[in-house]
Amino acid sequence: MPSKVLSKRKTEWQLQEAKAMFSEVIKSAVSKPQIITVHGKKTAVILSFDEYQNLSGPKQNLFSFIQNSPLYGVELELPPRLPESMREANL
Repeated sequence: MPSKVLSKRKTEWQLQEAKAMFSEVIKSAVSKPQIITVHGKKTAVILSFDEYQNLSGPKQNLFSFIQNSPLYGVELELPPRLPESMREANL
């Protein structure tokens, strides 16, 4: 099997190999993150710029999340609360 076909499927690279095939690593990162290992230990990841932006983009706060929910404004039918006796508190 030609090495180009093999390298396109590859997602994990030893550092020396990644240096030698840097263009190939970058091209492969467009479709899938590429893992770089040093002495057999996973050390770094090369991502496409789009994936990076998705991961590092602005985070939504809880209020905005609820407002943008498809369930925003839906009224829930909750069962009535059972009467509870007062608990004593040691102050």
